[in-house]
Amino acid sequence: MSIEALACLSAALLTACAPLAPSRLSAQAEQTLRASPLPERLTDLQRQQWLDRVSWGATDHEAAQLQQQGLKRWLGAQLTALVQPMPIEVQQRIDALSISQKPMAQIQREVADLRQQIRAEQDPDEAAKLRQQVQRQLNLLSTEAQQRHIWRALYSPRQLQEQMTWFWMNHFNVSTRKGDVRLWVGDYEEQAIRPHALGNFRDLLTASMRHPAMLLYLDNASNAAGHINENYARELLELHTMGVGSGYTQADVQAMAHVLTGVGFTTRDADAPPPKLRPERQGDYLRQGVFEFNPNRHDYAPQTFLGKPLQKTGYAQVNEALDRIVAAPATAHFIARKLAIYFLGDNPQPALVERTAQAFARSHGDIAATLAQLLCDPQAQQFGQRFKDPMHYVLGAVRLAYDQRVASDVGPVQSWINQLGQPLYGYETPNGYPQTQSDWSSSGQMMTRFAVAQQIGSRGALLFRSEPKAPLEKPPYPDLAGHASVKARLPMLSPSTQTTLAQAKNPADWNSIFLAAPEMMFR
Repeated sequence: MSIEALACLSAALLTACAPLAPSRLSAQAEQTLRASPLPERLTDLQRQQWLDRVSWGATDHEAAQLQQQGLKRWLGAQLTALVQPMPIEVQQRIDALSISQKPMAQIQREVADLRQQIRAEQDPDEAAKLRQQVQRQLNLLSTEAQQRHIWRALYSPRQLQEQMTWFWMNHFNVSTRKGDVRLWVGDYEEQAIRPHALGNFRDLLTASMRHPAMLLYLDNASNAAGHINENYARELLELHTMGVGSGYTQADVQAMAHVLTGVGFTTRDADAPPPKLRPERQGDYLRQGVFEFNPNRHDYAPQTFLGKPLQKTGYAQVNEALDRIVAAPATAHFIARKLAIYFLGDNPQPALVERTAQAFARSHGDIAATLAQLLCDPQAQQFGQRFKDPMHYVLGAVRLAYDQRVASDVGPVQSWINQLGQPLYGYETPNGYPQTQSDWSSSGQMMTRFAVAQQIGSRGALLFRSEPKAPLEKPPYPDLAGHASVKARLPMLSPSTQTTLAQAKNPADWNSIFLAAPEMMFR
């Protein structure tokens, strides 16, 4: 079936008559979209290219939406951080997860109670069983957070928001391999990152800084006057904002570490009284949820930061320092270049990065406006230069193969991503997973990708089993050759790839060859 026919069948379900920029799309992003020379009519292949760039991978369903709405309206909707319902079956599966059913306070309390039992237990064997129970609970929380992330990435209509949630989770990286991050990582994504993924960078930075996952991972929870820990301050400047070589000094790292003393979290009950404070410091105490600024732990000594004295004290000084960092031109350039690499390729043109940085600065860190400038830039209208990391490769292949059919079990997707070396929340160091082609194109990686392509192409029905040992449906593979989004890609394949496809012995073999083709490694 052609894209045009699919568009007609889907018309009743599409928001084709919606305005270009819904009410929550920023004025800057709307202006950029309206002024851009983007074409409204796209070829079948161009639709695939835009979908591969903006979403987690093209599908027939989304190609029909793009055809129906036109590029600008569709892109404007993707840039808008409005809440849009998930498909019912997907939402039901997410709602069934324990992380959806229990508030974070209850989860935290259950783990704390188990640990209290361990401390009180006299029998070593019983204590060991309790410790194993704690580990199982922490592993379950991490696993369910991954499952929720994958279900949303595969099926959410807000595909750009899903891409940016992953981008910022990688940018503000925390690893479940450290301490209690497993306990908090799902809440970190849900409460700190996702709500701001298309919002304002300053708000996103603050939300990340104040969350227990980051405070534990980079040790600011233990940063206090007289016991300075520079870990978070260093990564805040080096990895989260200004970047290496941007002009800040070791003295700035040290000053920022002093500013951040007292920034932590508390496990006390919400109605518990604040800690005992000197009278002149009582007004400085701040608690919002589990976040706590404790004046008893804060260094009130004057600080000079980025060449100028800080004028404020207490938590107000933290905000003053963050404002100064976000307003620095180096931050705009660092974020703009990282976004350009993520969406376009390893070596974005300096002029494009400069225009994107100007949009970031002009909009005071409006992420949607920054992305609008990047995606609409004339120099960005070249496709197929961004090598897929494992997340994009696996999710894109599954979306292309099965479109809107909802997986009852995303465990195989988790397994494929893990096999390719990019487990969610699993990167140990603060810099997050690398994005350049050389990091993901080794011979070993490509061999594993072919094995994953075989699994999806010949046994993709693994995703739809009611239980792990249930028999696979027949046939156990998708009809890739019959998909409009696959047909649209065939002309771009090299003669050697087309020859190899023509030699396929059966549909499963054809699927595997197609998904493993060199052209399918790029977006």
